[in-house]
Amino acid sequence: MIMPKKMKIFDVTLPVSSGLPVWPGDPEVVLARYGSIANGDGMNISRLACGVHTGTHVDAPLHYIENGSAVEQLPLYVLIGPAVVVDIPEAETITVNCLETAKLPSGVKRVLFKTSNSALWRNPRHEFNPDYVALTHEAAGWLVEKGIWLVGVDYLSVHLFSDHEPLTHQIFLQAGVVIVEGLNLQGISPGLYQLVCLPMKLAGSDGAPARVVLIQDQNRRVGLDSVRDINR
Repeated sequence: MIMPKKMKIFDVTLPVSSGLPVWPGDPEVVLARYGSIANGDGMNISRLACGVHTGTHVDAPLHYIENGSAVEQLPLYVLIGPAVVVDIPEAETITVNCLETAKLPSGVKRVLFKTSNSALWRNPRHEFNPDYVALTHEAAGWLVEKGIWLVGVDYLSVHLFSDHEPLTHQIFLQAGVVIVEGLNLQGISPGLYQLVCLPMKLAGSDGAPARVVLIQDQNRRVGLDSVRDINR
């Protein structure tokens, strides 16, 4: 299959492997060969053990809301569609002021935040960094008021490690905003893309690892002030 010359596909998913950093207290990733042709088995078979919030993953409302929707109930029309990558390289925290300064385009429904976190993924087996950039709960409320459907971040949580209460998570999930965490946005320029985010269909789960790609179509140069048209 020949890909159109004007189309670029960017895989922004973290490779899942043993040693991938996880949230403190979550299960470590174990990916190991269970059966091996080299050892005389008829085939190669690998075994994976990990938490559902491993690497690039999606949070369902059930993650922080009792009786909330599980991951297999998330609407596909939210997980697939136009998204804007916003680069906030100097911020230590994503605040309302950061969002106002970024001037999100009118009609945007999916926002992915690229911060200094992305540089951490140059070493995909680094030790968990508690000083990652995340959103304040005021910023979460601001995005909900703007009608955002999906928020993506380039580390393992949308809320700050120092927050004693996960208000940022709760505000998003109570409003039905889909959260995508653990994106690798190294080398991704700010701008408009088509997002394809497909979490594993784990029945009754509060989250799931996902394969996430961004598609840039040079044949359709849509201005950032025209997102409303392609959300229809």
